Amino acid sequence: MSKPVSKLPVKLKNAPRDTSLVSGSVNDGLNKDQSLSDHHRVLADNLGEENRLSVKRERHFSRLDVKVFVFNMRGNPLMPTTPRKARILLKNGKAKVIKRIPFIIQLNYPTAEFKQQIILGIDAGYSKIGFSALTEKSELIVGEVWLRTDISKKISKRRMYRRNRRGRLWYRKPRFDNREKSKPKGWLAPSIKYKLDSHIRLVKRINELLPITRTIVEVASFDIQKLQNLNITGVEYQQGTLFGYTIRNYLLEKWNHRCVYCKKTNIPLEIDHIVPRSRSGTDRVDNLTIACKNCNLKKSNKLASECSAKLRKTILGIQHQAKKTFKATTFMTMVKWKMIEQLDCQYTYGDVTKYNRIKLGLSKSHANDAFIVAGGSSQEFSRPFEVKQIRRNNRSLQKNRKGFNRSIRKHRYPYQPNDLVRYDNQLYRVKGTHCKGARVILFTPKQKVRTKSVSINKIEPVIYGKGLSFALNSSPESIHRFH
Repeated sequence: MSKPVSKLPVKLKNAPRDTSLVSGSVNDGLNKDQSLSDHHRVLADNLGEENRLSVKRERHFSRLDVKVFVFNMRGNPLMPTTPRKARILLKNGKAKVIKRIPFIIQLNYPTAEFKQQIILGIDAGYSKIGFSALTEKSELIVGEVWLRTDISKKISKRRMYRRNRRGRLWYRKPRFDNREKSKPKGWLAPSIKYKLDSHIRLVKRINELLPITRTIVEVASFDIQKLQNLNITGVEYQQGTLFGYTIRNYLLEKWNHRCVYCKKTNIPLEIDHIVPRSRSGTDRVDNLTIACKNCNLKKSNKLASECSAKLRKTILGIQHQAKKTFKATTFMTMVKWKMIEQLDCQYTYGDVTKYNRIKLGLSKSHANDAFIVAGGSSQEFSRPFEVKQIRRNNRSLQKNRKGFNRSIRKHRYPYQPNDLVRYDNQLYRVKGTHCKGARVILFTPKQKVRTKSVSINKIEPVIYGKGLSFALNSSPESIHRFH
C-alpha cells in the first residue's frame, strides 16, 4: 500500500524579487514596524488581516478555457492542446473529432509523444466525487460527479416484485444460494459496491483522456459513536442507545407513552418514521417515534412541508430528533482501503486538504478539494465539468399488457432518454420514445410547450446520454440539469 501524502508546506510570499528565499528563524526582536505589516506576530505570507481578501483565489468562469484532449493514431492519450490549435488541426485535415463533450480529437499523422507529469487528485464522497488533474503550470481537467441515489430504492422495488412472483411459484423447491453464509469474503451491499465501482470507473475514464502519471485519493476515518457522543469511553462503546431496552419499550419511555401528534394516552400506539422510509428516511432509532393509528394514517409518508399547518408544527417540533444520518461516513470507512488497493495509488487525509485549501483562500467544493489533493497551488484554473451518472438500462416489466402474460422489454430502441440530438438546427434532449420507436419526445425547456413529438427520420444523434454524462459548468452556483 502506498505511503500517505501529508506534507504541509509553508511558502513565503510578498518577498522582493532579488531576495534569496532561504529558510530562517524569526524572533520578536526582528518584529519591527518598518519590516512587517502586522504587529506583534509573524505571518508566513507577510500580509495583514486587511489585505488577506486580495489573496483569495476563485474560479472566474467567464475567463476560464477548456483543454482539448488529443489522441494519437493508435488511440492513446497525449498532452491536451488549446481550442485554437485544435481548430487549426481540424481545418487542415490533420485531425478528426472523436467526441463532443469532453471535446476529443485524434491526430491523422505520427508525432512525438512527449508527456509531462500529470497528477490526478480524487476527492472521494458518498454522493459527489471531485476530480482534478494538474501539471506543474496548469489544470487540465476538473469537475464534480453526481452519483445516483436511487439504487437502494430500485433494489427494494425489485425485491417486492420478486417476492410477489415467487409467491405464485408454490411448487418450486427452496433455494439457499443467496444466503449470508454463501456470500464471499469482502462482500459489499449493491448500493455500496456501485459507489465504489463509480470511483474506479471515473479514474479509468480520466486515464483514457490524459496520460496520468500519479493518482492521489483523499480518504477519512470516522468514529460514528464519537460523533454522536463526544464523551463516550471504554465499555460505553458496547452499550448503545438501546442497551437494556427493546425498540418499542425505548420509544414508549422516550415519548412518555403518548402519541406525539395528538398527545393522547392509554390508547394503542404504533411505531412511526419521522422522515418516511419512502423519502430517504432510515430505521435508526433517532428517526422513530410513537403515534396512534389515526395520526399515523393521517401523516402517511408525507414530509413536514406537505402536511397541514397544525401537523406541520408538530413534526417540525420533533424534527430535531431525527438526527443526521451517517451513510456517507459509513461508506468511507468501509471502502477507503478497498479503493486504494484497487487503484494502487497514494492517499492523503481530509484535515491536510482543509488546511491547504484555507491557506490558498479557496472556497469549499469537491472540485477545489480535488485541486488541493493533487498538490495544486498556483496553477492556472480550468473550467469545471459537471458529470451526471445516468442509468444505462431499463429492465422494468411491461405494465400495459392487460390480459397477457408478463414479459420483459428486450427490444432496445436507437434513441434513449437523455440522448442529445439535433433537430431543425437546434439541440434537444430526448425525453422518451413512443410509437414503437418510430417517434421520440424532445424536451424543450425554453418554450411554452415543454415537449414535442418528432419522427426519428428528422433528427440526428449528437451525444448518447448514458453512463457518465459531461456538461460544462458556467458559474459557481449553477447546477446542470439533466432532463
